[in-house]
Amino acid sequence: MFGIDLPELIKAIGYIGVFAIVFAESGLLIGFFLPGDSLLFTAGFLASQEILSLPVLAIGCGLFAILGDSVGYMFGRRVGRRLFEREDSTLFKKKHLQSAEDFYEKHGGKTIIIARFMPVVRTFAPIVAGIGTMEYRKFLTYNIIGGLLWGVGVTLAGYLLGSVIPDVDKYLLPIIILIVVVSVAPSVWHVLKDKETRDGLILFARRLLHLAPPAPKT
Repeated sequence: MFGIDLPELIKAIGYIGVFAIVFAESGLLIGFFLPGDSLLFTAGFLASQEILSLPVLAIGCGLFAILGDSVGYMFGRRVGRRLFEREDSTLFKKKHLQSAEDFYEKHGGKTIIIARFMPVVRTFAPIVAGIGTMEYRKFLTYNIIGGLLWGVGVTLAGYLLGSVIPDVDKYLLPIIILIVVVSVAPSVWHVLKDKETRDGLILFARRLLHLAPPAPKT
């Protein structure tokens, strides 16, 4: 994906590399761009070809997904809140913190699990949970459920497909593309259906293309 041969990348980085990517994408701000779903699925496929061990892969991916979210939560709790305690800026506003607290109080557990299957969102969800002071025991419970469903479930899906369908490697790239599209679609839809966000993106695109509308006359 994006010019990267995932099977060859996984073979090169091995278990440690796969676990590091899962950990980073699950809770480190720098990990939001990493290919989590497609990586897990492809790793599972390679396990079906006896290139990797499924038990080691599944246990490791589930464990590091849970650890990554926990680190993201702690970062949000200890560092993130301070960003919102300063005077309001373009990115950090006190009303956003209050919204986060209200949202996680009502939908916290469900959000942590669903976010696992949404690229970018899964990186920031535990951080926002920490900022919003979601009770850690509650967070950890749903973190474990979501981490296992995602880390083990997606890996197992790749393994099962590789075991059941003959010559599935011929269709691996289209399958990976489909996984990426299905994963990204909910996030894109959520962003685009909000008029304020949509207008902001359009304005940003215009500026990027040097097509910004002229300033109003006074």
